[in-house]
Amino acid sequence: MEQQVVDLLTGTFSATASIRSDAEGHLEHLYTNNTFPISLISIASHKSVALDIRQAALLSLKKLVLKIWSPSLEEYQGPDTLSDATKEQVRQSVLSIATASNESRKIAAAASYVVSKIASADFPEQWPSLLPTLLNLVPQADETQLHGTLLVLGSLVEEGFDEEQFSGTAVDLVRCIYNVAVDGQKRLTTRALAVSIFRACLDTMELVYQTNKASVTQFMQELTEVWSPFFTEVLKMPLPRMPSEEEEYEKGPVDSHWRGVIALKTQVVKALDKIHNLFPHLLSPRTLELFSAIWESLQAHLSPYLAMYTGDQQRQSRMDDADRLPYTLDYLVIEELDYIQTLLNTTIIKRELDMQLAPESMANGTPSSTWIQQILATAVGYSQILTEDEELWEVDINVFLSEETSETANYSARNACAGLANKLCSYNWPVLESLLGHSKTAFEGGASNPKEKEAVLYVLQQVLEELSVCEKPVGLEIAQAYLSHSQVAMQDDGSEFLRARGGIAAGNLITAPGKALRDLVPDFALQSLKAIENDPSDIVKVSSMRVLQGYLKVLPAGRAQEFQVQTVAAISRFLSSHDLSEINDTEDLVDTLVETFRDAIMTDPTLCLEHPALDVLFTMARYGARSWQTSMLVNETFESITSTMASKGPEAYARLCSKVLPSLTSALDVGDMTAENSLSDMAVSLLSTLAEYGSEPLPQGFVATLLPKLYRLLFLPLEFSVHQSATITIKYILMHDPLQLFAWRDPETGKEGLEIVLLIIDRLLGPEVDESSAAEVGGLAVELVEKAGAERLGPYLMQLLQVVAIRLSTAERANFIQDLVLVFARLSLTNAKEVLDFLAQVRVEGANGGTGLEVVLRKWLENSVNFSGYNAIRQNIIALTNIYQLHDERLSSIQTKGDLIIQDSSRIKTRSQSKREPDQFSIIPVPLKITKVLIQELVNSSPTNTPGFHKRNHSLQGGISDDEDDDWEDEPTILDLGAQATRQDLMGYMDEGKWNTHETDDATQKYLVDFFNLVSHEPGFQELYHSLTDAERERLHKMNDQQNQLPQIIHSPIHSPHLA
Repeated sequence: MEQQVVDLLTGTFSATASIRSDAEGHLEHLYTNNTFPISLISIASHKSVALDIRQAALLSLKKLVLKIWSPSLEEYQGPDTLSDATKEQVRQSVLSIATASNESRKIAAAASYVVSKIASADFPEQWPSLLPTLLNLVPQADETQLHGTLLVLGSLVEEGFDEEQFSGTAVDLVRCIYNVAVDGQKRLTTRALAVSIFRACLDTMELVYQTNKASVTQFMQELTEVWSPFFTEVLKMPLPRMPSEEEEYEKGPVDSHWRGVIALKTQVVKALDKIHNLFPHLLSPRTLELFSAIWESLQAHLSPYLAMYTGDQQRQSRMDDADRLPYTLDYLVIEELDYIQTLLNTTIIKRELDMQLAPESMANGTPSSTWIQQILATAVGYSQILTEDEELWEVDINVFLSEETSETANYSARNACAGLANKLCSYNWPVLESLLGHSKTAFEGGASNPKEKEAVLYVLQQVLEELSVCEKPVGLEIAQAYLSHSQVAMQDDGSEFLRARGGIAAGNLITAPGKALRDLVPDFALQSLKAIENDPSDIVKVSSMRVLQGYLKVLPAGRAQEFQVQTVAAISRFLSSHDLSEINDTEDLVDTLVETFRDAIMTDPTLCLEHPALDVLFTMARYGARSWQTSMLVNETFESITSTMASKGPEAYARLCSKVLPSLTSALDVGDMTAENSLSDMAVSLLSTLAEYGSEPLPQGFVATLLPKLYRLLFLPLEFSVHQSATITIKYILMHDPLQLFAWRDPETGKEGLEIVLLIIDRLLGPEVDESSAAEVGGLAVELVEKAGAERLGPYLMQLLQVVAIRLSTAERANFIQDLVLVFARLSLTNAKEVLDFLAQVRVEGANGGTGLEVVLRKWLENSVNFSGYNAIRQNIIALTNIYQLHDERLSSIQTKGDLIIQDSSRIKTRSQSKREPDQFSIIPVPLKITKVLIQELVNSSPTNTPGFHKRNHSLQGGISDDEDDDWEDEPTILDLGAQATRQDLMGYMDEGKWNTHETDDATQKYLVDFFNLVSHEPGFQELYHSLTDAERERLHKMNDQQNQLPQIIHSPIHSPHLA
């Protein structure tokens, strides 16, 4: 069988898809054969077999384990047909491979991963000997065995152990890896691997802490006392001689030692940072020593860092070894810079720095040689542009822009220095004053290194941006000093990056809080425009555009038209001189163009019709239509223009329509749509925005221009976003001018506007259209029913509602269900009985229950609590109360889902288990379900669940804290309120309504309170009351406490047609 398996494994490497697929399929068919995993292990253990085949054998074994080994594994599919004897043989054999002497590291790593997956299911019940075997092997293992054993232990900690298993083994495990980490006779990379396992233990320790605080705190205290001297020793370990390029290429002993030291130091810094974040008080006694050690390391590493990464000969950077251990100097520097920021959070370090800045430490009122100046000087050094980045930015302007906007996954020492500068600013230290000396040295001291000058201005930019966020003013004298340096940089002919940074720094200075240099805005805005037009470097051009955005926001009102025209013209010429279609990824560049255009237009949107601004906007839209971010920017800009013009009255809106409709509708040509013209997708979205702000009535010819094209789009197999935007556009037309739509007749088909809309709704509700494409049809149907009325709709009304009910029976997406339910909810506001009578007559094939009444009410009530939007929730609540008050006997016979039946189990249910064992619910009648839903709406407005927070317990403490011990000396490090990123996150929580919008307003709450007070005396409600949960009954008892705090509900007139 082994040869057959080898042939199949070889087939998985075939370049022919059919051969590869057949081989993979045959391997899966062998899963139920007890000899198959034994064959895989035999192949993997034979060194005579090719390495890639041995790896493939272990990969296939891993897949087998995940799919059929145990139901406790998340990806388990079953059936579990392997015998206990086979499993035991697999366990021992794969562990032997992972911990074998003289084994390939790749094979050992692959085998260790299989061990961890088996252990996650079998340890300790079916495999009690695993951990003792590994721990006993460590002291006597040779280097190869030790490496494999550590890989298995690391995989167990990361993948195999749960909290309970880890708690029982933590002491022995940590002691074992500590002995490896401190053993100077072991390879440096092996010791680094041991430290990385210790760091993984800390992650699990964090989970255990939640249930056993006292024990974990004591255990971590002991660990810290043991490990700290070793950590400090490694931090102070000097770097060996930097290998030459030849030695680095040959990977000899010099290079190996260099890599080993860096790998070990990197893991130690990462471990210290983890401890400081999770248990900040534990390292308090050593904080000053750690800060001094890490600071000395950073200073010592600067020279080799600059030599390796900023010179003409770029060395390898951002490299990991096969064990995922970083071993290049840039990684170590990044970790050290991040850890410095963590230490700056501590009270001890802040106190020391404050003492350095105290008046008695200053000479003539100016800070003397302080830590802060040294920190800034070091930050400037590490902020210098790497040669690799410089070459990449010159080739791809988008990479440069992504770095500038911090929207890149490529976190570097330069980014870390930006965070360090922001950290210093957050403590009100004199950062600007301290940096000025270094700036003078760079720009006035005869220094000729443009990278150092650029780095000074880069750090200055970060400081100014942070001060701007905090609204801290910049004084005139210091602003002028920095501006003179920026102007020198702007005129440098040797470095495009220095010219670009000079312009950016000047922009930050001139627009900084305090307005010291605000009078210079027009002059420097003109300089930015000249740079966009004339500078030969695209780096300078796009940087000038980003600077111009800031100038445009603070431009004197009287200069708006002048700069708007010039900016639009400059962007237009840039577009003409660059073929963006030849650039693979233009998103960042187009975003910059659109943002600059937007800021120019926003100076006075009414002026955009006087020059070709909209044509330029549509040109940029064509290039960026495939990007979600660019599409949002274009829509935002167009919405600003449209809303402003609409606010000026119908005549201004009509002028806008006459300007943009020809361009937008030409993009909706059917041929272009089927050819995937990217602008067509965006054109439909822009049309929906145009219709949203439409005048009442709409300009003559609006319907005739748009409706035929929208009709055709909705019958083509296009992207769901096109169908959604087209549907929304028609809904807005109905909202603003139903008479024009009803009066229009298609000259080609002779169909009236009403019939066209009905055909569109019927098409979108059909089974061939997916829910994403039909997501907005419910809103369109509601608008049509309200605007057309029963008299105009005639027999079409009942047909329309029947189609909605049938589609609702198969709907799955929450927003789609809500839109369809609201069709009946809106009608139930005034015609609840007629709605029930109609639904009782509708037959829904294939649905449980058969009638539309049963299908709609089940879907309605099971999804009500997920509805979003104030109006939707209000209408839903009122409709349900109207239906309840009918006391219709038919409702009591309809059964629907009630409360979740809680399983008596402490195990976390995986996704695969959830599929096999779905949640179970009680079954209750509709009247009781309505009552529960309405009580839930009362719960949603509880004072402890105010909008935007929803019972969240956001800890602003940071780190892990003990409830009984809140007076630790070190301040928290996980949540830094001084950091710009943290403030943005907190603002995101305040705007939580964007992602959790199930909130009811006070008026609706008053309506609910009145409703329950009204029905509470009815005999039928008393019967339902005894079927409520204790929490629901308690909520009803408490609701009167809020009654006097809520305003009277205001019934807004809602016009719904009578169904009779």
